[in-house]
Amino acid sequence: MEQMIFVNLPVKDLDAAKGFWTELGYSFNPQFTDENAACLVFSDTIYAMLLTEPFFKTFTKKEIADASASTETIIALSAESRARVDELADKALAAGGTPAYEPQEYGDAMYSRSFQDLDHHIWEVVWMDVEKMQEQGAAQG
Repeated sequence: MEQMIFVNLPVKDLDAAKGFWTELGYSFNPQFTDENAACLVFSDTIYAMLLTEPFFKTFTKKEIADASASTETIIALSAESRARVDELADKALAAGGTPAYEPQEYGDAMYSRSFQDLDHHIWEVVWMDVEKMQEQGAAQG
């Protein structure tokens, strides 16, 4: 079995969070979705568990970070092209997200844009041309 990743994130309004990600074209696994949690599917091995804040608190003794005032994590999603980076970032902004940082250009080998979701979690969408990055790295080495 392949290793899987489940990123657990607290959300203030589960229905709003589900609507946001649905607008971006993602789906939820109904087997792990109820009134306290929604299992956001990115791929066969990558998921985000969106948990209502009271439910999230049952998993930790620490305070939940206020993501509008501090950064608890930056989650990066790969994209297959520069155009897909722009498409996802534009959809996020149209669905109520806000820009996190200016777009980043790394020559012709990498491009990224970032946004904050409705709960201020920071997401980056990144396209990389791995071959060009390796060539550039070899040229610098």
